[in-house]
Amino acid sequence: MNYLAHAYLSFHQPELITGNLIADYVKGQHQLEQYSPGIQQGIRIHRAIDAFTDQHPVTSQAKTFFRASCGLYSGVFTDVVYDHFLATDTTRFSEDSLYDFAAEVYDVITGQSDTLPADFLRMFSYMKEFNWLFNYRHNDGIERAFRGLSSRAQHLKSSPAIVFAVFLEHYEALRGCYQAFFPELQAYVENLLQNENR
Repeated sequence: MNYLAHAYLSFHQPELITGNLIADYVKGQHQLEQYSPGIQQGIRIHRAIDAFTDQHPVTSQAKTFFRASCGLYSGVFTDVVYDHFLATDTTRFSEDSLYDFAAEVYDVITGQSDTLPADFLRMFSYMKEFNWLFNYRHNDGIERAFRGLSSRAQHLKSSPAIVFAVFLEHYEALRGCYQAFFPELQAYVENLLQNENR
C-alpha cells in the first residue's frame, strides 16, 4: 500500500503513523531498535500490510490492468491507485476531513523529525509541500504521482501518460478492486493490533 493507506491504518496513533511511514527507510534490526516500541510496532504493521496486500488475489487482479504498461512496477502503481480510492471513499473521508487528516499526519512527522531517517525526511519534505496525502483525491494528483514514480523507475518502458491512460480506462474496475480489498485489509490490521496489544 501507499502512504495514505499506511497512515490511515495507524488509526490516529502518532507512533504507529510514524513507524508506518518510515518503515521502508529502516533497514535491519539495529536500525529498528533505535526507535520506541510504538514506532517499532508501526514498522512491523507496515510490513504486514505490504505482505497482505502483495499476496491478496484482488491485488493480483488489479495489477493485471497495469502489467502490459508497467511490467514489474505494476504493484507500485496499483498501490497509488488504492490511495486514490481511499481518498475518494466517502465512507471514510470527506474533502475537509481528508485535508485535516493529512495535516494531522504532517504534524506528527514534523514533531518527530529529529529522530527520523534523512532519506525519509527528504521525501517527506515533498510530500508535505505538495500535500500528497490530500491530492491523491484528485486525478491530477495521481497523474503527478505517476510522473514521480516513472522518474524513479529505471526500467519502466511506458511513459507516465500511458500508465495514467490505463488508470482512466479501467477506473471503475480498479475502484471495484479497492472496494473488495480494503475492508479485508483493515480488518486484518485491526486484528493484528488487538493481538499485539493484549
